[in-house]
Amino acid sequence: MPRTAPETSDDQPRSATTEPDAVGAGGAGVPEGEAGGAGEVAHPPAEGEVPAYDLPVPARRGKPWRTLAAGVVAVLVLVLLGAPLGLVWRAVAPSVPVIQADGGAVLAQPQPEEFVAADGWFALFGLIFGLLAAILVWLFLRRYRGPIGMVVAGLGSLGAAVVAWQVGRHIGLGEYHHLLETSAAGSTFGKPPDLRAGRFEWIFGFIPALRGDLLVPAFGAVVMYTMLAGWSRYAGLGAEPEPVGVSWDSVALPAPSTAPAPPAPGATEPPRD
Repeated sequence: MPRTAPETSDDQPRSATTEPDAVGAGGAGVPEGEAGGAGEVAHPPAEGEVPAYDLPVPARRGKPWRTLAAGVVAVLVLVLLGAPLGLVWRAVAPSVPVIQADGGAVLAQPQPEEFVAADGWFALFGLIFGLLAAILVWLFLRRYRGPIGMVVAGLGSLGAAVVAWQVGRHIGLGEYHHLLETSAAGSTFGKPPDLRAGRFEWIFGFIPALRGDLLVPAFGAVVMYTMLAGWSRYAGLGAEPEPVGVSWDSVALPAPSTAPAPPAPGATEPPRD
């Protein structure tokens, strides 16, 4: 009886080597376009390559007039904050006791400690103000970090120091002058605190110069801003970048292991066949 050739059927398995199109880009048995999301295979970064989410954000600079306007507004805000600083200093610094004499008021003590206390409290509050001012400028003027931010913090702290000094020394000054004119000889009253280690003067008649305690807030602001810049992770001093394409949901948990757990210490060995 003659033999006939076996009929081919579509139900028979096909070799993977004869039809390579059956294997997608994601591996064996995975259609193309399902591996790696949108048809792309995720490869780990090569050695020495920086991932995309770890790159620094480039500094964003606006137009020059916008940069100038932002700097001026920030300086004015810091200068205005010098008013509450002066109120705090006046509330803490003690008044200097004086005695009314025939030629005017004289100090009740030859070397009163109230002068030192006034200078010390102003220096302390000014230093704290400068540190906080630098932190605020660093946080709220992120796109202007660098020399612009340091200049804003320094100039704003200088202006705030002058405002605080003038606000504090003028509180109660009118009453003091009234007592000078109306008090009888031998009367004792207090003179509002003032700075002896800090002063404001003009050089050559047109260049303003601050000295002593009035420079402490600016000193604290510049030091703090320099420290923040030195601790910054990126050379451009930009804000911390947000991770790109990385989320907790995208992290796949490893599959549980199918290997049997090791026997506990002291456990009896199961019988063998």
